[in-house]
Amino acid sequence: MNGNNGTNNRAPMPVAFFGIAVGSLALAGAWRAAARVWTIPDALPVFLTAAALVVWFALLVGYGRKWLVERDAAVAEMRHPVQSSFAALVPVSTMLAAQAVQAYSRELAIALFALGTVSSLALGAYLHGRFWQGGRKPEPTTPAIYLPTVAPSFVAGTAAAGLGFTQIGMLFFGAGVFSWLAIESIVLHRAAVHEPLPDALRPTLGIQLAPPVVGGVSYLAITHGVPDMFAYMLLGYGLYQALMLTRLVPWIRQQAFTPSYWAFSFGAAALPTMAIRMLERGATGPMVWIAPVAFVVANVFIGVLIVGTVRAVVKGNLLPVVASNVTAISDNVRSIERRAVGGSR
Repeated sequence: MNGNNGTNNRAPMPVAFFGIAVGSLALAGAWRAAARVWTIPDALPVFLTAAALVVWFALLVGYGRKWLVERDAAVAEMRHPVQSSFAALVPVSTMLAAQAVQAYSRELAIALFALGTVSSLALGAYLHGRFWQGGRKPEPTTPAIYLPTVAPSFVAGTAAAGLGFTQIGMLFFGAGVFSWLAIESIVLHRAAVHEPLPDALRPTLGIQLAPPVVGGVSYLAITHGVPDMFAYMLLGYGLYQALMLTRLVPWIRQQAFTPSYWAFSFGAAALPTMAIRMLERGATGPMVWIAPVAFVVANVFIGVLIVGTVRAVVKGNLLPVVASNVTAISDNVRSIERRAVGGSR
């Protein structure tokens, strides 16, 4: 792990930055869906898809560099009870990239899908396996624990069905549903009966929006015909989660903008995507106005995230400041982990 001592050092790129790639690729997917339903210039979805792929690839390069030249930080991150969950965003973004390139190269899409699914299964088994070993304290339990199992399963289900592997998609959808239901009770119990999340972790609550609507997109991908009652149930729960998070925004925003707010982006983009696909499949009634309103809100919200991120890049404060030398940081991370999890596993 490299770096100079001093108070002005910047930490290496957190793996949580892949939330930017996930949100960007999901928004591009919403635009591709919208172009099939509404009159939208073809260039817009193409441009957004290309831009999102560039962001994803740049983050892959940055994260690869971290493992090559700042390996101590990467290893410490994978041992951390909260940060390690965000590593699942790497295969998730890879599977979203597979969906993005499918219209241009089926072979590349299949290769990215295979890479994403294999890595997500391996990483999910590793991270979720630690959970089953016990000894975890409630303090580091946030909606981030959905990421190793729920998010990859739903995205894999959507990507598999899009490539024609519908039965494989059904398997992944089932894994995602039952993982989601089991984990949500843990997240809600921690939130209800333990100390409030510290300011820095509150943006992770944005992940709470994703399971019902990302799962809903997956469910629509593996089914056919006019959306059934279960599709409406998933979207209804997603809309309720959006309402709940809106109510919590003043409480969540106790700190200035950081890239951690991209935790909201996946669910924010998946909600209109699901509504648009339901509209495409013949849904009527409230879906006629839910879809466009959700689409506009998602674009405005993610646009704000983009502006905040660009501003942070221009100001040079996108990455967190390191308080001391890197060895002390690694020791501090391990100390936090021991207190939170009862020792590394």
